[in-house]
Amino acid sequence: MNAPSGSVSDAALQRRRTSPPTGNGPGSSGEAPLVERLRNRDEASFLEIVQRYHGSLVRLAQSFVNSKEVAEEVAQEAWVGVLHGIDRFEGRSSLKTWIFQILVNRARTRGEREGRMIPFSAMWDANSNPGEPAVDPSQFNDNDPEWPGGWLNQPRNWNADPEQSLLSREFRAHAEAAIKDLPPNQREVITLRDVEGWTSEEVCNVLGISDANQRVLLHRARSKVRQALDRYLDAN
Repeated sequence: MNAPSGSVSDAALQRRRTSPPTGNGPGSSGEAPLVERLRNRDEASFLEIVQRYHGSLVRLAQSFVNSKEVAEEVAQEAWVGVLHGIDRFEGRSSLKTWIFQILVNRARTRGEREGRMIPFSAMWDANSNPGEPAVDPSQFNDNDPEWPGGWLNQPRNWNADPEQSLLSREFRAHAEAAIKDLPPNQREVITLRDVEGWTSEEVCNVLGISDANQRVLLHRARSKVRQALDRYLDAN
C-alpha cells in the first residue's frame, strides 16, 4: 500500500469520503431536482442527504465542541436549519457546501459558548507569526561539516510499513487521537481535507478562510499528526 506523504487519512483513517456527486457543484442544474423535492418536504429526499452527510457533520462539529454527544446535538440543529432554510437556498454554492456552512455556524456558536473556540482571524497572521517548524529541530545535525543541517536519521518511509500496521485499529485510534489533540482551527481543516476528502476550495468556502491560511493550517496539522504517528510506530 502506498501511503501518501502529505495526507494521513488514506493510510490511517480509511473513512468513507463525502465527495459531491457529479453535477452538484455551485450553479449546477444537477442538484435542482433534489432541492425542489426538499422544498416540497419530500421525506425520502431528506433522508437521502442525512444518510450522505450526517456522519461528516458530526465529525466536523467535534472540532468545535467538547464531546461527541454535543456534536450530535449540533448536527441535529444543523438539520433543523436545513429544513427551515431550504426555501431560501439560492444555489450560489453547492447544496453540500450550504449544509456544512449551517453546521459550522451552529458549531462555532456552541463552541464559543463553551469557551473552546479560537477565532480564525486571531489564529494566524503571516507578518506577526511567520510560522513554526514542521519537524522537530532536534532531528537535524547542524554540526556536520559536510552536510550542516542535514537529517540525523532519515524520516520514516511509511510505504515500507506493512499494510496491516497502517490499517490496524490501534493505528487508526492513534491517528484520531493525534487529530483530536490539534489546535481547533488545524483540526477543522485536516478533518475536512484528510478525513472527509474535501478540496481546498470547498474547505475555504465552508470555513470562510483564505487559501493561504488553509494551506498553513493543513501543513501544520499534517506535520503534527505525522510526528505523533512516527512516535507510535517507533515504539512498536
